[in-house]
Amino acid sequence: MKELRSRIFAGMLIVLVMLLAACGSQSKEDVMKKLSGKWTDAKGYELTAVMEIKTGDEPRLYDVEVWHTKPDYYRVNVAQQGSKESQMILRNKDGVFVVTPSIGKTYKFQSDWPEKNSQAYLIGALAEDIRADKDAVMKEEEKEYVFETATRNNHRKMLPYQRIHIDKKSLLPVKVSVLNENKEEQMKITFEKISLGTERSAGDYAVEKHSKAPEGAEGSADDTGATEEKQDGEDQEGTSDGEEQEGTSDETDGAADEEGNEDGKEEGDEEAGAELDGEEFRTSYPLLKWEGVDVEEEVVGSGDDKRVYLTYSGEKEFVIVQQQAKSPQDALVPVFAEGDPAHLGFTIGAITDNSVSWEQGGVSYFLASNGLSREEMVEVATSMIEAEQK
Repeated sequence: MKELRSRIFAGMLIVLVMLLAACGSQSKEDVMKKLSGKWTDAKGYELTAVMEIKTGDEPRLYDVEVWHTKPDYYRVNVAQQGSKESQMILRNKDGVFVVTPSIGKTYKFQSDWPEKNSQAYLIGALAEDIRADKDAVMKEEEKEYVFETATRNNHRKMLPYQRIHIDKKSLLPVKVSVLNENKEEQMKITFEKISLGTERSAGDYAVEKHSKAPEGAEGSADDTGATEEKQDGEDQEGTSDGEEQEGTSDETDGAADEEGNEDGKEEGDEEAGAELDGEEFRTSYPLLKWEGVDVEEEVVGSGDDKRVYLTYSGEKEFVIVQQQAKSPQDALVPVFAEGDPAHLGFTIGAITDNSVSWEQGGVSYFLASNGLSREEMVEVATSMIEAEQK
């Protein structure tokens, strides 16, 4: 009888331990539900992050700042560390705009960005990535939930996977690793500060607040940057519950003349598409090498009117046109661009089903093809930043 009691007691202990373990763990569905509610129900958010791009010989670091106010107001500012060059994506009631202060140029898109072009620094897009991937895998670690999902952007052929690291306590993203087909990290977003529940006025997303003409151009705007006033008052912290994730950096002041994303360079740097200072630009070539593809080069004109045509034929057919980028006469008048904004890693361009265009280092690039997919065009474009120059 005593032995029977011992066995019964041991069995009850095992059942109790199993019940406690089950209560302590969260299923993927449970975590997804909490994340979706926390990340998407907030009336807005602001965040700062560091984006590291590991393609090429040396990693490149970019400071990222995001404002979002429901339903469709966005301001994404990306600036390469150690450079004065910058670019910004704005979405407001008038459309989607890409602002490049260094050349005083603004492009306007009739686009629903970022609805169909997920970006790892937009937490609403990350929530949608997790929800959209039925094969998403969640791993629970000591302090984090780690989701591995498919990506949903123009790089998804080259970078098909991502790992989203989420702090268990705050349920906010800590880091996103974007991976190639071999599950090797090619891009990393490290979140430094996330404030949920913040809201800005529509005027803070106006293009004229963030446009700046270069010296000598007409239409220079007041470059004071966007106002720091929020509709819910200054210094509002965290979520609607008062939560906030902090990193190592202070909040930036949102001044447009200190922000953006165009892969500029410091004095003396040698890069594809050298900065122009009264000299003809040097032709850039894709680092990507496809078998069965030949190229013919044609140079038309000289000086400021020089234009280079690279015509590729064979298994893959496309044309790349390069010419010196020119500042507009009126920096405050947006230039209409077809397609959608496309983050190419080193700069923000415009992509359609048959073309991708961008500006880099004082040079304007246009790639056109009736045969390449969007992913293949992006693959060619991103390879040109590391291109050999003849």
